[in-house]
Amino acid sequence: MGGNSSSSGLTAPLLATPWRAISWGNERELLQYMKNFQPQHEEVNAIRVLLYGPNGAGKSSFINSVNSVLQGRMTHDALASNIMSDQSFTRKYQTYKIKKVGRGNFYPFVFNDIMGLEDGDERGVRAEDIKLAMKGHVKDGYKFNPSFSISNDDPHYNSSPSISDRVHVLVCIYSANVADMRLSVLQKMREVRETASDLGIPQLAILTNIDAACGETETNLRNVYRSKHLQRKMRDFSCSLGIPMNCILPVKGYSYEIELDPDVNTLILSALKLIIDFGDDYADTL
Repeated sequence: MGGNSSSSGLTAPLLATPWRAISWGNERELLQYMKNFQPQHEEVNAIRVLLYGPNGAGKSSFINSVNSVLQGRMTHDALASNIMSDQSFTRKYQTYKIKKVGRGNFYPFVFNDIMGLEDGDERGVRAEDIKLAMKGHVKDGYKFNPSFSISNDDPHYNSSPSISDRVHVLVCIYSANVADMRLSVLQKMREVRETASDLGIPQLAILTNIDAACGETETNLRNVYRSKHLQRKMRDFSCSLGIPMNCILPVKGYSYEIELDPDVNTLILSALKLIIDFGDDYADTL
């Protein structure tokens, strides 16, 4: 799923009843959960979430959307490129923290954004760099090089990572508005998944651009779990990469809006809660 974009606003018949339950209107409860959250492991300062996926899937946009929801206003801290770009916008390994509103501290979870996976041997981030990042060996500011991976004598190589440096949950970001994923990109994603599995790191996937991919969802976001088209997209991706359906979460990110929307927030916060919970459970075993 990383080739040409599918027709924007595709309309497909709706299911009579949603195939997954979600509590619309519980935005306030989810926000309170995030405000109260603290890692179970006392040595873990923050749950580290590593985002990866094909170029243009919306990794930076997802971080921006989460930040906007938690800030209660539109923000753009993680610079995002136009989704139609054919090369990765993110070049450096960077940790994104989210400030708590009205307080001088941060939420106890962070996001790491990496260069996108691209078709070809010397394009996009190398799978080996993602593996090393998962183990905590890559420091902030490392500039990804498609031709070779970071070496242990690089100043951005962390030879003695702490528990907090390690990745606690791996999240694949991919777009619902893309037709076919190139085989070389899919193979790189499988490599990353295998390494995460070997390390015991929990894995989830975020399906972005659900409004652009489905006209019924664009009209009413609450149709997301009644959309046959989106359900099929998720099943296909689950089969391709091996991520279970209950670990694939559809969201609509903020792209053109200037005000927040409760239904958009609910999907983002529901996904974020599962991400943080999975990561926290893993971190507590370290």
